[in-house]
Amino acid sequence: MAKVELYTTPWCPFCVRAKRLLDSKNVSYEDTDVGQEPAQRQVMMQRGGAHTVPQIFINDHPIGGCDELYALERAGELDALLGAD
Repeated sequence: MAKVELYTTPWCPFCVRAKRLLDSKNVSYEDTDVGQEPAQRQVMMQRGGAHTVPQIFINDHPIGGCDELYALERAGELDALLGAD
């Protein structure tokens, strides 16, 4: 199973949607709340180049945000990424 990491805030509706999709696929992920850990926002920005949440990484590769995650799902590419080692 792939290593999935999310940078989120609890009040972000896009974060909730992204987690809902991953949960529906029974995917385990590491969720970093940048609202509770502000220093992690800088880490997120350095890793992915974006300042908005969610920021999603699969196997250390920046995927982008919620829209990009759902685009991968619609294209039929998300399951292959999530099954990668």
